[in-house]
Amino acid sequence: MKFTLHFGNNTFPDLAGAVRMVKAAEAAGFDSVVAVDHVVFPHRYTSVYPYAPDGRLPGGPGGALPDPLIWMAAMAAVTTRLRFMTGVIILPLRDPFVLAKQVATLDSMSGGRIELGIGVGWLKEEFEALGVPFEKRGKRSDEYVAVMRKLWAEDGASFKGEFVSFDEVSSNPKPVNRAVPIVIGGHSEAAAKRAGRLGDGFFPSIGAQVDTVPLFDVVRRTAEAAGRDPKSVEIMAGCPDLLPGSTKDPRAAIDERRRQGVTRIILPVWRFQPDLEEGLSRFGETVIRQHQ
Repeated sequence: MKFTLHFGNNTFPDLAGAVRMVKAAEAAGFDSVVAVDHVVFPHRYTSVYPYAPDGRLPGGPGGALPDPLIWMAAMAAVTTRLRFMTGVIILPLRDPFVLAKQVATLDSMSGGRIELGIGVGWLKEEFEALGVPFEKRGKRSDEYVAVMRKLWAEDGASFKGEFVSFDEVSSNPKPVNRAVPIVIGGHSEAAAKRAGRLGDGFFPSIGAQVDTVPLFDVVRRTAEAAGRDPKSVEIMAGCPDLLPGSTKDPRAAIDERRRQGVTRIILPVWRFQPDLEEGLSRFGETVIRQHQ
């Protein structure tokens, strides 16, 4: 079992705090840290945030939310083993050429420690502010994934789609393995099916207000129907019974996730405060090193 810390860049938006956190996470044996994404924060919105009971984004428009890729680049520079994942970057809001270049550069310079978690977005007002159509965002995302993978895999690449078309172009550097793992985020059946069709992983947010465990089977069934090995799609999930203050047996909680097919457990980093180093170190000794 692998263990990951979530909400890295918005919990630690300052450089000193972020460096302190990732170094403690690496020392404790965590596999990776997740950084979240919003380009802008609309002051007036009616869209419902699906990961909080009140349907509202936590914090507010004045809260610091560093760009996840820049934050990850800074953190990769002060670590050697820790991996970093966007969780999730709102793919249809990004230019796929620019994003492919940024992610490949980051992966190359970090020695292959990057994963691209993507989502189709829920905040319509953010799309409106950036001038991107909210409609067809799922189809646009699928096409952007295909574009980025083609640019990563080969030189002189060509592509013809509904949203993107190009002929014989190259984008370098390439990622370490000529690909970056793409993890599909979301709590819907559509997201689970997308993960089964084209994802390297599936990450339903740990704050989803619905039971996401049935989606794991949707991922596996869709992968099999698409001619893919269902085991090639990594399943990620939260585990509240492992958080500080829980009295549950860690072994039982982890075994339950294993039976569900989960191979990576995601935990909110802010739950380890205020004694961050002590909390992460204790978790490393009592959980990570006992259950890897």
